[in-house]
Amino acid sequence: MSENRNHNTVRLAKMGMLVAIAIVLVYFIHFPIFPAVAFLEYDPADIPILMGTFAFGPVAGILLTVVTAVIQGVTVSAASGLYGIIMHIISTSTLVIVAGVIYQKHKTALIGLVCGVLAMTIVMIGANMIITPLFMGVPRNVVWQLMPFIAGFNAIKAGINGIVTFLLYKRISGFLHRN
Repeated sequence: MSENRNHNTVRLAKMGMLVAIAIVLVYFIHFPIFPAVAFLEYDPADIPILMGTFAFGPVAGILLTVVTAVIQGVTVSAASGLYGIIMHIISTSTLVIVAGVIYQKHKTALIGLVCGVLAMTIVMIGANMIITPLFMGVPRNVVWQLMPFIAGFNAIKAGINGIVTFLLYKRISGFLHRN
């Protein structure tokens, strides 16, 4: 029992470290991809979240997402408020569930990441059509007119974070799996 408890404590500490890295990355790296929708900013927070997902599973990835989104949403990205927290949870949870389940079942990060990027892009089209008008007070047709930028933003952000995760995960996985 003591060994299992120690394992869980080490795992929790590593997950906390991944959240801290995600927050620090957002603090230092965030910029708009498309000037027309400057409020949509790229940030690399999903990289440590994806690494934690591959190391500890999709449920851990969702937990990492929620904790990171809340901390980020009340600190470094406080201007986006509850809207930003909700959208971050929806987008990154979609990414980590799809990528994490595929990785867990087939041990192929590349296919998991590609499918996760596609799923996140598609889900965020629907989420933006429903949630953005409620929080931003704009008609759906305005959101729809911005959809090429919104979909492009999500595909580019998830794609960059997926590529970086793919390039770094094998190098870092030894540390994440070691007790």
